[in-house]
Amino acid sequence: MPSSATAVDEGPRSSLDRLLAVRDLPALTPGARRVLEAASRLFYDHGIHAIGVDTIASEAGVTKKTLYDRFGSKEALVVSYLQHRDARWRDHVAANLARVPEPGVDQVLAVFDASNSWMSDNSPKGCSAINARAEIGDGHDGHPVFPEVSGQKVWMLDVFAELCRAARVADPDDTARLFMLLYEGALVTVGMETFAEPFAVARAAAEGILRGRTAGS
Repeated sequence: MPSSATAVDEGPRSSLDRLLAVRDLPALTPGARRVLEAASRLFYDHGIHAIGVDTIASEAGVTKKTLYDRFGSKEALVVSYLQHRDARWRDHVAANLARVPEPGVDQVLAVFDASNSWMSDNSPKGCSAINARAEIGDGHDGHPVFPEVSGQKVWMLDVFAELCRAARVADPDDTARLFMLLYEGALVTVGMETFAEPFAVARAAAEGILRGRTAGS
């Protein structure tokens, strides 16, 4: 039987590995892939409500029947768009964390570095999940977008918490919530262009918190 110390050391890492596992999404036919790629560009650039299925089908070079045969509804297509963006984001986070494999302050801060590079290349208008949330109702009307975007944010909170546990940060859950506020604030600031380099500012603030809550720092 492993010692309790071994269980403490391996637990957070195994939990983190599970969080960073490849998101399991249904396979897409070539036609469905074209629809999703067109919808993803249009939804992000112009908004969900501004884009209809006729525009998506035309952009994808398919009929509306193909669109509905593959996805069933516009709402399901929106969810698929968000899921596939999220899967790419998770892969990006995992790749950045793999460059800093040892638990500690630098590994936690790697999430902010990943966010900075992701936003530059993929999200100049801000977070797709936040943007999509702004276009639906109160979140309690059964709309399928809300549980998807909410789940994405809970996942990010869990990643911060597991990284903080692995780094032996004091009160890791509270620290993770602080980091979510920094992270979400930086996401919104990117879209609003309030000031330059918001993730650098968020990273510096997070580092200050970590240095104060990590033994030996």
